[in-house]
Amino acid sequence: MRWNIPNTLTLFRLLAAPAVAVMFLYFTRPYADWFALLLFVGAALTDWIDGYLARAWKQESKFGAMLDPIADKAMVVIALAVITALSGMNPWILLPATVILFREVFVSGLREFLGDTAGTLKVTKLAKWKTTAQMVAIALLFAQGVFEHYFGMQTFGMDDAIVGSILAGETPDQFGIIWKYQGMIGSYYGGVVLLWLAAALTFVTGVDYLLKAMPHLRED
Repeated sequence: MRWNIPNTLTLFRLLAAPAVAVMFLYFTRPYADWFALLLFVGAALTDWIDGYLARAWKQESKFGAMLDPIADKAMVVIALAVITALSGMNPWILLPATVILFREVFVSGLREFLGDTAGTLKVTKLAKWKTTAQMVAIALLFAQGVFEHYFGMQTFGMDDAIVGSILAGETPDQFGIIWKYQGMIGSYYGGVVLLWLAAALTFVTGVDYLLKAMPHLRED
């Protein structure tokens, strides 16, 4: 095992995964949402940076190759569990999250069964798009929590008619309520759409991986 910058970044990504959930145990919202968002985005960026540096500096290692997919899956699985809980088991989030989690568990078990043979099954570009869609969707849904709480704090105690009047532009917006509302709605729908897209790509890549593995699963 070699400790270098790429491996250190990968380890940071692995440790950041549970830290995202811990933020909601020790901080109130929206501070917990902010910390979770920054941790997740920072960790997601290392997913690209550590691989790039490892190739550019010729520091690829078995330890990094082993830890990288584990860190990716830990990030996605824990973040989705947190977002699903915070959404109150919203079906528009729960259903695609279930597809993604099922695929990750299924493919991980399949890879463990295949052992060294799993390394011969190439990762497609579609799988990389799947990962990107997952990361962006999760980041947007964490951002939605930030916008939601600031919008809620700014409108606390206001009558619904007043809030509606401000959003309609009939009453001056002195507290930036409109852009907080737009950010809340935009990040939510953007996150949900991308999460469903990620779920579709996750399903397709899972089936593709199973079909590639089938020749190695047949009886002699």
